[in-house]
Amino acid sequence: MTQGIENKVVVITGASSGLGEAVARHLAQQGAKLVLGARRLDRLRTLAQALSLGEDAAVQTDVTRHEQVQRLVDRAVQAHGRIDVIINNAGLMPQSPLERGKIDDWDRMIDVNIKGVLYGIAAALPHMKARKSGHIINVSSVAGHKVRAGGTVYAATKHAVRVISEGLRQEVKPYNIRTTILSPGMVATELPDSITEPDIAQAMRKAYEGAIPAESFARTVAFAMSQPNEVDINEILFRPTAQDF
Repeated sequence: MTQGIENKVVVITGASSGLGEAVARHLAQQGAKLVLGARRLDRLRTLAQALSLGEDAAVQTDVTRHEQVQRLVDRAVQAHGRIDVIINNAGLMPQSPLERGKIDDWDRMIDVNIKGVLYGIAAALPHMKARKSGHIINVSSVAGHKVRAGGTVYAATKHAVRVISEGLRQEVKPYNIRTTILSPGMVATELPDSITEPDIAQAMRKAYEGAIPAESFARTVAFAMSQPNEVDINEILFRPTAQDF
């Protein structure tokens, strides 16, 4: 089903693997015009080539740098004349108990998971306001709804994504802009690899044996995007059927 997706100009952060890569592949099949951002330019270029997007569709992007996120969005506008959708997907999850004092990990999560989303909004919103059209999709998590020991800072960043997205939703009503929060549970990605504490990483990889494929996330993106313009899907929360948390 390509209704609402075909020919839309879509920017995706964190597109070199995991959820971002799955979304890129799914939307490309449905005729979207993609511009992809991630830090790993080699993987990004390989993906862009596989999807026949052209080398200009791969933009090396560190979402903790506002100017790089702005360059990513500007590339889409320069190439296609507009941006219809931005998917603020880049994220990481180096979980640990607060008592371990992993301050560098906390800073990284805040910079990527919160500031990265804000920078994506800041880059895309002026273009969407000018056209009075657009769709901003932000990626939260089940952890944005629930917190458990060991995941406090990660959960805080994903709660923040939901708060930012809801505030944005209310602010952009005059401009006909849609907003969506996607809150996945355990989906098979490289996310557990960002955990720096060996014991927690081992436990998380064990838990992720029950993860569902990244394509399940891609389908939720397509569902939100494919709705008629008067329908604004504001939040989707989903988990593996067997996940209790």
